[in-house]
Amino acid sequence: MIKLVKRMSSGYITESFEDRSGLSRVKPTKSLTSGQKKTIGRDNLGHISVRHKGGGVKRLYRKISSLDEFNGMSAKVMTLEYDPNRTANIALVQFENTVKRYILAPEGLAVGQTLVCSDKISTKKGNRAKLKDIQIGSQIYDIELYPGSRSHLAKAAGAYALLQAVEGTYALLKLPSGETRKVHFDSFASIGQVSNSEHSNVTIGKAGRNRKKNIRPSVRGKVMSPRSHPHGGGEGVNPIGLKYPKTPWGKIAIGKKTRRKKNSDKFILKRAGKR
Repeated sequence: MIKLVKRMSSGYITESFEDRSGLSRVKPTKSLTSGQKKTIGRDNLGHISVRHKGGGVKRLYRKISSLDEFNGMSAKVMTLEYDPNRTANIALVQFENTVKRYILAPEGLAVGQTLVCSDKISTKKGNRAKLKDIQIGSQIYDIELYPGSRSHLAKAAGAYALLQAVEGTYALLKLPSGETRKVHFDSFASIGQVSNSEHSNVTIGKAGRNRKKNIRPSVRGKVMSPRSHPHGGGEGVNPIGLKYPKTPWGKIAIGKKTRRKKNSDKFILKRAGKR
């Protein structure tokens, strides 16, 4: 649910916020957090290596795990919490051996609910299993790229992939980008859709909110000088004067394929189309 804030003046854009009334008002678990060192977009020499970064408020990093860390054990949801480092909400779960972990919360998860990672599970949202043990046509998220991988797919707010088929030792997935991809059927995935699906509908409203998120202002290349950007220079409102739009470093910005040939190309059956 999105909450709108009434405009205070004609120069103030209407801003909106996520409704966090359903989340637990508790401090994060100390043993599952760590500090973060700010780089503010600079390299080890102090030169800007990533533009438009800087500032931002202090925040603790929450260490996120998955239910398959204790495969076969049930876990009880203790709290639902806001995470300032990601778009999705997170849940604190406690396993049968009293160990606590943070996991990504699916849409519709409630405090007190019991989750499990097993080869024989129900279709309850939040349960985790291998792709070969999940019902065809299910919505899934937090998917291992390969068995034991630290890289997972479909983790952003509201994201989910569709399990379309299992053929041989591979499962066929349709990812949120529209890409159709093969993933090994022994990879783990969670059932459901990532929580906070209305995150994309939030209106920032003012520049100050972005500055708190470590985002500095950016300007168009057309308003720069020619030495600062290929689009720069000229009098008045002019076109860029180039065949293709270019990056500040002179490379083609739109339409040029940047992905190199990789061994994983054989797993991609259909590329993500234009939205």
